[in-house]
Amino acid sequence: MRTKHRRLPVAVMLLAGLGVQAHAQAQQTDEPPQAEAKDPTKEFVKKINEATGLEFWGYGRGGFYSAGKGRLEGGYSLGGDLQKYRLGNEGDNYLEFGIGKKFDLGNGIHWGVFYMPTIYNGKSGTAQAYFSLGGIFGNTATLWAGQRYRRIQDVHIVDKWVVEDGDNFGAGIDDIPLGGLGRLNVALHTADSVDNKNGNPNNAKRINLQWRDIPTNPDGKLTVTGGLVSGDFAKGRDGGALGLMHIQKNFLVPGLNNTVILQASSGHASLSGKFYNLDSSSTTTGLLLPPGFGVDNMLLFAPLVERTVVTPQAGARQRRILDSVDFQIGRFGGQGLIGYQTTRADNGPEVKDFSLGGRVSYGIARYTKLLAEVATTRRSTDNQPRQTLNKGTIAVAFSPDTNFWTRPEFRIYATRAGWNKAAGDANAASFGANGRRSATTFGVQMEAWWE
Repeated sequence: MRTKHRRLPVAVMLLAGLGVQAHAQAQQTDEPPQAEAKDPTKEFVKKINEATGLEFWGYGRGGFYSAGKGRLEGGYSLGGDLQKYRLGNEGDNYLEFGIGKKFDLGNGIHWGVFYMPTIYNGKSGTAQAYFSLGGIFGNTATLWAGQRYRRIQDVHIVDKWVVEDGDNFGAGIDDIPLGGLGRLNVALHTADSVDNKNGNPNNAKRINLQWRDIPTNPDGKLTVTGGLVSGDFAKGRDGGALGLMHIQKNFLVPGLNNTVILQASSGHASLSGKFYNLDSSSTTTGLLLPPGFGVDNMLLFAPLVERTVVTPQAGARQRRILDSVDFQIGRFGGQGLIGYQTTRADNGPEVKDFSLGGRVSYGIARYTKLLAEVATTRRSTDNQPRQTLNKGTIAVAFSPDTNFWTRPEFRIYATRAGWNKAAGDANAASFGANGRRSATTFGVQMEAWWE
């Protein structure tokens, strides 16, 4: 196993060397990578949509992952929302493929149907399945009903949508114009979904409001989000969520963008705008024996009955503050994050999560870039020792250009993760098994998104 692990870093170095050599040759005949402003994948998908009359969008990742015997191929994290730095740390295969069609009814009115199936490590599901109707009000507002989510803001390097709602059956209206003061989304949701038809034993409901893109200053916009959750919970209580997000383009220097997010939630409402930790139920069918009857009479007198068992789940009081930057300046691109989150479960201890890390890319040839990602994370729980986990990854990547955000991206990477004893003890069933304090993984992965 050690011999195999040594070969992969050598391969990474050789590919990097080939990229440098190619860069020296390309400079004589090709434009530099930063001069290519267009995203070739988006341009291609746009042409396909125009040619077919359909709408395609989606995301996928997969590849070859290698780790030592008994070690995880990815997923090294203390468990916080902002703590799984994903480059060389996923170790899975995932695909979501959206397809939709809009039909023009004339007079500016159109309706659409949209569907997005998913496959995660061989298990299929449904992320979205909904209808829309636009043009009724003579503006950009669009009615919709079905199962839909609105993903507003993510932090890509930790694979977390920090502002979103949906994933459940519901209905709403999007993009209500507010006369130069942004736009408004309003939605109502239940806790059921296509994949979880009995996921609502508490009769939970949720309303979401999203006041988006409020102009605040040159190149700056504010988004305000709110949510209310109610239900007949076996444990916990109704809840609410409130969030503020400010995005500043060209922050300090051209090409640098900064996002600040403040969020708070309570009860069974999540910070991002979805349900949090709802009660779950399981239903079984069995024989109900009438009193006084023995086994000999069971088949004759005992009826079949359905039993539903509700497992109570606690709500929580949560707070989050984060600052994220992303940039593309010449051949350099990247994203960085600093975040702090607290979670106090109902009648439980408080968990405090800290995260600091970033990923950078540098174009060394027209289609080749080097990637590096480093991060440190901490988790502190009342009356327990502090957990720490550090992670670093280096990679060579190939893509249609060297912009940080350009996909598809084909990567060859090596990852090293290390943690203290407290983190190992808390995760003894996974990466901390047998007292391990570190791990090294290698892999070849391809990631793509299209819209």
